[in-house]
Amino acid sequence: MRTNFLHILSFLTLPILLPVGASAATLTVGLASEPTSTDPHYHSFTPNNGLARSLYGALVTTDANQQTVPDLATSWSVEGDNVWTFNLRKGVKFSNGAPFTAKDVIFTFCRVRNNPQAISDYFGNPVTNFAKIETPDDHTVRITTKVPEPLMPERMAEMAILSAGIVKHGEIAFDLAKGCGVTGEWPTLARFNSGEDAIGTGPFKLTKYTKGAGVELARNENYWGEKPAWEKVTLLPIPNAGPRLAGLLAGNYDLIENPAARDVRQLEGDPRFGVTIRPSNRVIFLQMNVSKDQSPSVVTQNGTNPFKDERVRRAISMAIDRDTIVKRIMDGAAAPASQFVPETMFGAQPNPEPLVYDPEGAKKLLAEAGYPNGFKVTFAATNDRYINDSQVAQAIAQYLSRVGIQADVDAMTASIFFTRRSKSEFALSMGGWGSTTGGASSFLQQFVATLDKDRGVGRSNYGGWSDPAFDAVILKAIATVDETKRAELLREAGKLALKKLPDIPIHFESTIWAFRKGIQFEGRMDQYTLPALAKAVK
Repeated sequence: MRTNFLHILSFLTLPILLPVGASAATLTVGLASEPTSTDPHYHSFTPNNGLARSLYGALVTTDANQQTVPDLATSWSVEGDNVWTFNLRKGVKFSNGAPFTAKDVIFTFCRVRNNPQAISDYFGNPVTNFAKIETPDDHTVRITTKVPEPLMPERMAEMAILSAGIVKHGEIAFDLAKGCGVTGEWPTLARFNSGEDAIGTGPFKLTKYTKGAGVELARNENYWGEKPAWEKVTLLPIPNAGPRLAGLLAGNYDLIENPAARDVRQLEGDPRFGVTIRPSNRVIFLQMNVSKDQSPSVVTQNGTNPFKDERVRRAISMAIDRDTIVKRIMDGAAAPASQFVPETMFGAQPNPEPLVYDPEGAKKLLAEAGYPNGFKVTFAATNDRYINDSQVAQAIAQYLSRVGIQADVDAMTASIFFTRRSKSEFALSMGGWGSTTGGASSFLQQFVATLDKDRGVGRSNYGGWSDPAFDAVILKAIATVDETKRAELLREAGKLALKKLPDIPIHFESTIWAFRKGIQFEGRMDQYTLPALAKAVK
């Protein structure tokens, strides 16, 4: 239900007070979507990845504009196409006081390949390409890859470094066949969530994680960098935008994610609050199961899977009015998408051909494909993950109904959605993806390329799409070190994906943060809400 600003005010049971927040040393954040674990290698999920940035360090990190900058490695270099050397920062300690060394890096690489509880092997993918790792001293890591990995620094930015001290081990060495020297149990989800193994080098340390109830952090006094302003941070999941805003107005929260865009003007006009709006790298898209002759949750007159036909996929794209979704559902805090990454990102189409709204054309294509009367399908979506996700799904379902496709929306919590999607249970689903590394290659190699575990591509291709012509281009692109040539190949791969539409882009989200007076918060393109970036100001 849409709730406007005045409506929220009328329902507050307490008088509106100047939001004093908590003391200057504490920060309470209202999250739109909660982390599903404190294990940084469990699920590449924006709330999880954002929390990981607070608890753990990585060899490389990214700034608010997704530019790679040093973190636990002060510098890096490549010899030829296959040997990368990272020079590690000295004097770094984990939150428990243990020193950080090159052995912790090797242990981390081994652990991501020994994590059966992971939702996917996303974090382990880069390591499949490692032929050898050498540590000539405690502060140098030299990685030799099997094939060129031009995006090595970007990939390392997503690899949260763990302490080898959380497991029993002998001599740590990169020997996956022999367990890398680990003699005890590999870390489990439960041990991370209890805090036992959540030991990192980030600006905060974990004090409490309770799924559904929030996360409590304390400042890591061993942190090597500039220490955050907040001694304690509480992250509270508040899925509905109305209560989040009401909590900010009442002084219960200092900072909130994603207030409704329609309320921004009022907030900006109130001296008690501040607002930050940033375009993001996240595309909202549809994914269809094209791998089965009889797709689950689809009813057609002849029992076929309509999504296997390119004309049906094109018709679905033509049936959707992206401009109206952006204006009326997203309140202008988004942009229609005609490709899978924003035009500003590496390897994007500079002037993509618009995906037009043409319902009459969609009906003709459906008729040509043998579905003049349409068909029925269950349309899966989240209702607590992306901005206005359930409303967007309902709008898309209505557009599809106008061309004869009866799409029954099955909206569910993110944890259930992602688990079911990983098992390819959906015929038609709506997801989101933030391309945090590698520009256009991020989406194309994960969601469009044919699944190839050895090469670490196609891990999110839950629809089972497979096109050898596309694979040939994207695999060449991700192994090309020359940036000019790689960008050309990525644009070629992007054109092939948009021609066949195994996935259908809908829109790019913008992200909004609102905060009380006394705080300054810089938004990020990757949508991470990092407490360390909330600055206390007078």
